[in-house]
This record gives sequence, C-alpha cells and structure tokens, in this order.
Amino acid sequence: MADETKENADSLIADIHKRITEAFEIFDNENNKTVDVREVGTIIRSLGCCPTEAELTDMLVEIEEEDEAGYIRFEKFLSMMTKVLMERRYKPAPEDVLLKAFLVLDQEGKGYLTQDELAKYMTEDGEPFQQEELEEMLSAAVDPEKGTILYKEYVSRMAVEEV
Repeated sequence: MADETKENADSLIADIHKRITEAFEIFDNENNKTVDVREVGTIIRSLGCCPTEAELTDMLVEIEEEDEAGYIRFEKFLSMMTKVLMERRYKPAPEDVLLKAFLVLDQEGKGYLTQDELAKYMTEDGEPFQQEELEEMLSAAVDPEKGTILYKEYVSRMAVEEV
C-alpha cells in the first residue's frame, strides 16, 4: 500500500512538472531556460492559478534572477510552481462567486452591465485593471450584437475547470 501511495505521489509530481515545463517552454523564446519576467503572470494563469497582482509581485521577487534582472530561470520557476500547485494555492473563484459579484454590480437587476459600467468598476474599485487588461476583458465579455456584458453567459465562459 505504501509503495502504491508513493507511486501515485511520484506520478502526480511528474504530471505537474510536465505541465509547468510545457507552459514555460512556450515563452522560452531563446530556448535557454529563461523567460521574461513580464510573461510569468501569463504562464502562472495558464496553469490554472489566479494570484492577485500583489501576490504575483511577491512570487516574482522570490524567483527573479539577481544577476540577470528581468528574467526568470526555469529551475526556480519549477520549484516555486510545483509547491504552488501541490498546495492548490491561488485557485480561481468558483462560478457562483463570480456570478454573485456581477449581481452586486447590477444594482438594477437588468441581467447585464454596460461597457462603461464595467470599465468604471474595473478601473476605480479594488485592485484596478490596467488599460490593456480592461480592453482584453471587454473584448471577451461584450456581446457583439448588444454591446453589453451579459454576465451570466460571461461567467460561464470565464469559469475555470479544475485541473
């Protein structure tokens, strides 16, 4: 039984290492086991983790190269992300929680938000979005025919499956 448990743990770690390696390699443009520090948030999110910008900054401080500022080495990233994934940290919010957040924002109960309303909430409250992040979100969220955010549909598309 103990051997089977160890084999399962080894298999899980091997799978996690494979996922991390594949995600990292997409951004390792020079094939030198490094990526630009600006790509790390994208890599982390592609692995199903959703840290806040402050948490992401803390992670970067932990793994950024001292002698080569602006770059992250694979070995440090692999070690940190293995721990993050094993501990199941930075999990995305479940669909029902996201929907409740939109329902709070939709004070009139219309079932949608306008682009201006969402832009205001995303740039003025809480942890504000950068302009580029806002544009990316709106391009995914806005119903092209109605020009509004039908948030129930958007939340369904946004919800991340457990990995």
